[in-house]
Amino acid sequence: MDEAENEKAPSGSEQASVVETVVVEERGQWAVDIVVVFDDVVVRKRVETYRTRRRAEIAADLIKRTAERDIPGPLHG
Repeated sequence: MDEAENEKAPSGSEQASVVETVVVEERGQWAVDIVVVFDDVVVRKRVETYRTRRRAEIAADLIKRTAERDIPGPLHG
């Protein structure tokens, strides 16, 4: 992941509006990235790599559902 994508880090007081997880194949393994959308910046970070796509998909689902608990609003609250 190129750090140029994350030029401006969100301050601690900003609230995320959307969280997504992405499963990508990389060098024969499957990686899970988390994408967090704030009002003024999008942050994408690598969480972990897994040997199978199924394990990565399970992990991505759990990570997304856990992160969404911290997003306020009627859809997430």
